[in-house]
Amino acid sequence: MVFTKQHKWLDTRVGWCVVLFLVHFLAVGAQDPDTLPNTDGIPASPQEVIALLRFKHTLVDPRNVLVSWNESGVGACSGTWVGIKCAQGRIISIALSSKRLSGSIAPEIGNLVGLRKLNLHDNAITGAIPTALATITTLRGVALFNNLFTGTIPTGFGSLPLLQAFDVENNDLSGPIPSDLANAPGLNILNLSRNNLSGTIPAEYGAFQGAYLDLGFNNLTGPLPENWTAPRLTEFYVTNNNLTGSLPDGLGFVRTLKVLNVAQNDLSGAIPPSYGNLSALGTLDIRSNNLSGQFPPSFASLPLTGLNVTYNNLSGPIPAFATAFNISSYQPGNPGLCGFPTLLACPLLSPAPSPATPEGAASKGKKLSTLSIVFIALGSALGLILLIAVIIMLFCCCCRKRAAAGGAAGGDKPERSPEREADTGGRLVHFEGPLQFTADDLLCATAEVLGKSTYGTVYKATLENGSHIAVKRLREGIVKSQKDFTKEVDVLGKIRHPNLLSLRSYYWGPKDEKLLVYDYMPGGSLAAFLHARGPETALDWDTRIRIAEGAARGLIHLHQNESIVHGNLTASNILLDTRGPGITACISDFGLSRLMTPAANANVVATAGSLGYRAPELTKLKKATTKSDVYSFGIVLLELLTGKAPQDVSSTDGALDLPDYVASIVKENWTAEVFDVELMKGSNAPSEEELMTALQLAMRCVSPPPADRPEMDEIIRSLQELHPRERFQSPRTASEGTSA
Repeated sequence: MVFTKQHKWLDTRVGWCVVLFLVHFLAVGAQDPDTLPNTDGIPASPQEVIALLRFKHTLVDPRNVLVSWNESGVGACSGTWVGIKCAQGRIISIALSSKRLSGSIAPEIGNLVGLRKLNLHDNAITGAIPTALATITTLRGVALFNNLFTGTIPTGFGSLPLLQAFDVENNDLSGPIPSDLANAPGLNILNLSRNNLSGTIPAEYGAFQGAYLDLGFNNLTGPLPENWTAPRLTEFYVTNNNLTGSLPDGLGFVRTLKVLNVAQNDLSGAIPPSYGNLSALGTLDIRSNNLSGQFPPSFASLPLTGLNVTYNNLSGPIPAFATAFNISSYQPGNPGLCGFPTLLACPLLSPAPSPATPEGAASKGKKLSTLSIVFIALGSALGLILLIAVIIMLFCCCCRKRAAAGGAAGGDKPERSPEREADTGGRLVHFEGPLQFTADDLLCATAEVLGKSTYGTVYKATLENGSHIAVKRLREGIVKSQKDFTKEVDVLGKIRHPNLLSLRSYYWGPKDEKLLVYDYMPGGSLAAFLHARGPETALDWDTRIRIAEGAARGLIHLHQNESIVHGNLTASNILLDTRGPGITACISDFGLSRLMTPAANANVVATAGSLGYRAPELTKLKKATTKSDVYSFGIVLLELLTGKAPQDVSSTDGALDLPDYVASIVKENWTAEVFDVELMKGSNAPSEEELMTALQLAMRCVSPPPADRPEMDEIIRSLQELHPRERFQSPRTASEGTSA
């Protein structure tokens, strides 16, 4: 599923401590107002003092936040005026977010000719955005979101040479979208969402220069711009408008695009084939439109981790995406889609539409003779009869084998010995646990693909008795010899912990068929739950911290009790057990490196690097350690806090990894930009202190020097301190009947 982008950024003062903590991550610029001292000792000019006092007088300040702004004007640049920073006697920053201010902004703000940042978000300020603000050529950042501003957005901001961020989300602004903002040369973030803006989207936005563009939740009409040459656009949101027309073909050539959200409009037509070129696209939300036709053939190659196409009129086969999306990504709506387990099966052959016959061409073409038609019909009938006969023979063979297996075990119960030679010539071995079945039960089970990895393909298998298991079919040529494999897999089969996925059985077949059987986790993977869940499914603070603590407990057990380094921890192999109260995290794929050849393990390490979870030292060492596991855990924790997959972040300078993305946001003092808006919902929303503590812990885990990363037991203690311990008691115990 895909989520609508929202923001609720925190007081910038909270971010300052993170800037100090992360200073070794950042290349601090001497001209950044957030990294300069409050004053350099040069007093403000009388003109700027008067402008500040006028600014104060037009605001309503019920908490007397601005009491330090004395009427004499003395000390405006002394460092004592709340929210004010100066350089060379000029006011360069006004930061007064979340101060319960109301009133309006005085037009004299335009006299602050050196102002670089205006940060007034999360207040109740009304009135218009002063036109004079758009004349300050030094302006870099405007953060006015979550206020009550009215009127139109003044023109002129697009001509400011240094403007980097303009965010007026969640106000009551009206009128058209200014076309000049699309041409601002340095603008990176433009957020005009959740207002009452109307009219069409100017064609200039097809050449938007920034990376982030959000026009959602307005009253925009008309089509999307057709021509797109945006060189750096990575996230584009126009959800919840009244847009019509078709999806523009030109948008498919914006190769940097990672998030596309056009949900809840009135768009029609087919998905353009050019969208198969969006090689960086991770999230696509086109739900609640009138789109029709089939998915383009090249769609399966897209690296999607979030998808929602519900409430359209799409038809045809669902592509074999690398991520196995839930049915809620496709339904309700789209009755013509096929190929998903709960949908109709697709025809084996989908006939291509016949080209229109030119007028008069029918008389020139050759017609089939009657005899040819008869032979074709007979051949089809014989082929069908032969196919039915083969199916019946296979069914009878399978039933005879099952009957023989049941008789050998006594009655209808399968043999329960830990080791058994299968009728097929393979070897099935059961470990301690409740699952018991024969090799024929396993091989005859119906299977549904859940996902693929460098190790192989994972299936959800349904046994004849209706129970579900997870089966990992290892790729050919990647495992050790049978003797070494058996020795190592016997060790893995004895590991039991509530936060580790239990290996229940394995099968070594006669034709290089190697299957590992695990408990089936109905909640799927953390990656799918975090990035592809529906809007009706909440993922609140308590749940995320519970998942993080569960994963940490699983890792600490591997490190301290089993002497196992995971080496490939990602959100995709943290599975969620939803069978009891709450959600329990279970780590999978641990210890598999012991079963693999050195070449296969090297490939796994390289893949982990491409996904953004690999510790930097592995580029040279090529061998995972407990500290590299801590790094991977830190990436997962950042994923839980930000809601972003490691592959889905970018900057004006190109691709970033997730830690650098967080650091870049903190550097600009937009600290809470990094947090997923879902964290702020509900009665148990975290405090600012809890958010920052978790963020600091995650950034310690991903410190480039391994020695700077905490141990797993320290991580556990830090997670426990975020909430009382009783809130994290696992609903399940380590007893065999309930362990996962």
